[in-house]
Amino acid sequence: MKDITKKYTNGEVTIVWKPDLCIHSTLCFKGLPTVFDPKKRPWVTPEGSATDKIIEQVKKCPSGALSYYLNRDAAEEK
Repeated sequence: MKDITKKYTNGEVTIVWKPDLCIHSTLCFKGLPTVFDPKKRPWVTPEGSATDKIIEQVKKCPSGALSYYLNRDAAEEK
């Protein structure tokens, strides 16, 4: 089994999605449909909302399939 990780960014925040962990709780797209839309490809469009709203929603993911990091923090680590 491949360990797939997808990343989506709006320039400020990067959403990390690990589909193997996803339990399809639907909290993401019910909570923030302008960013998470399983009918679209890509299904994550971080341009659809403000960074703080994205972070707030990602934190509600019960499975840990969705996580995030701030791009400025990642840049500082390099």
